[in-house]
Amino acid sequence: MTVDTVAEQSSPTRFSAAIADLTAAFGNRVVTSRAVREQHGNTVTWIANQAPDAVIYPQSTEDVQQVVRICAKHKMPIIPFGTGSSLEGHVNAPHGGVSIDFRDMNKLLTVHAEDLDCVVQAGITRKELNEQLRDSGLFFPIDPGANASLGGMASTRASGTNAVRYGTMKDNVLTMKVVLANGEVIDTARRAKKTSAGYDLTRLMVGSEGTLGIITELTLKLSGIPEAISGGRCPFPSVEAACNATIMTIQSGIPVARIELLDAMQVRALNLGSQMGLPETTLLLMEFHGTEASVKEQSERFGEIAAEFGGGPFVWTAQAEERTKLWEARHNAAFSNFQLRPGAAMVATDVCVPISRLAECVTLTQADIEESRIIAPIVGHVGDGNFHLTMLVDLNDPDEVKRAEALSERLVKRALSMDGTATGEHGVGQGKMKYMEAEHGAAAVAAMRAIKQALDPLNILNPGKMLPAG
Repeated sequence: MTVDTVAEQSSPTRFSAAIADLTAAFGNRVVTSRAVREQHGNTVTWIANQAPDAVIYPQSTEDVQQVVRICAKHKMPIIPFGTGSSLEGHVNAPHGGVSIDFRDMNKLLTVHAEDLDCVVQAGITRKELNEQLRDSGLFFPIDPGANASLGGMASTRASGTNAVRYGTMKDNVLTMKVVLANGEVIDTARRAKKTSAGYDLTRLMVGSEGTLGIITELTLKLSGIPEAISGGRCPFPSVEAACNATIMTIQSGIPVARIELLDAMQVRALNLGSQMGLPETTLLLMEFHGTEASVKEQSERFGEIAAEFGGGPFVWTAQAEERTKLWEARHNAAFSNFQLRPGAAMVATDVCVPISRLAECVTLTQADIEESRIIAPIVGHVGDGNFHLTMLVDLNDPDEVKRAEALSERLVKRALSMDGTATGEHGVGQGKMKYMEAEHGAAAVAAMRAIKQALDPLNILNPGKMLPAG
């Protein structure tokens, strides 16, 4: 069976029987109202909303096992749902099915402070986790911006603003409890910080977008809350100058924690949305973690590097209130963009290239945006070559939609031509399946299909995502 045939095997009658069995087992935790179902389809980009037939709210791994066994019996698709903040249609139900909402599985189960790790349920969000960890002196550093669930972040291999220092989800998940398509539960590894025993099932599941198994618990690496943090902003005459300053900073061994690139249009949006009063030019937003002496030294050294490339002055501070205001504005960048074109739809996309090609890729993309006559500010995790385009589009204008789609397609092809990837952190979902073969090659995609077939022979786990029809 290929990965797109579940629709042919399913029917409304079979789904009705599955929903009846689920309702008998879970009562009012099964919801079939149209409003709730539509809330569990894609709602945050231009991919059409495809609602599931039902939504269920499990409270334990055992509940998820029971849901999976009932769905397997009826060949009913299962779509895991965290907070619904993913951007490529991951939570859509193109073949119908049941959405498993992890809202009620949101507990911090155990903290092993001496080992710098913790065990959480999949539905807890990163902000909830860090609020509960605060008194321990530890925190979970991965910060994709949205207050996403940890299960969802693992499923899409999320990263974000801290990735240049702390890595991505693949670097910060030690082991997971995963329910397979037959209802069995596996632990992907042990809690040890490293192992060379067997296949790396943890990293197989991280980034699999719910297509190979359903994550119910995660053991996560933690970091100590830094003694001191400094950060600030630095203007540059061009994207190229900002990127060159970044490369020099990293090559110099300065342990930067966050380094974000904003083009002039994105800065203007922040000024409109958050009243920041920033200079409307290319900006780098920086943050350094360490001791009071070290963050002062790192900030001053970066200021010297920036000056070598025509940047500056670097305005930095160790005051938490000022830094918080700056990073809150950065995290609200997507919503600030609506100020550039009220009433437009927001269509976000991302690519990632080797850092040495980032300035070229962003510069060419800026020219492409202008030629396409699309409003599309750029923000990038410049420390690892990942940047985001937020297109503001009138979806009722067919010509504009066509131009925006073409711009997005050229962006991906440009990144691939530079030995980059179609997505650095948003994931594949439905939106970027068509690029998988161009990026990985036919043989690699065939190997992925073989893994999918082996672990999910009925193709009930988030079908219609990740792998194009074969």
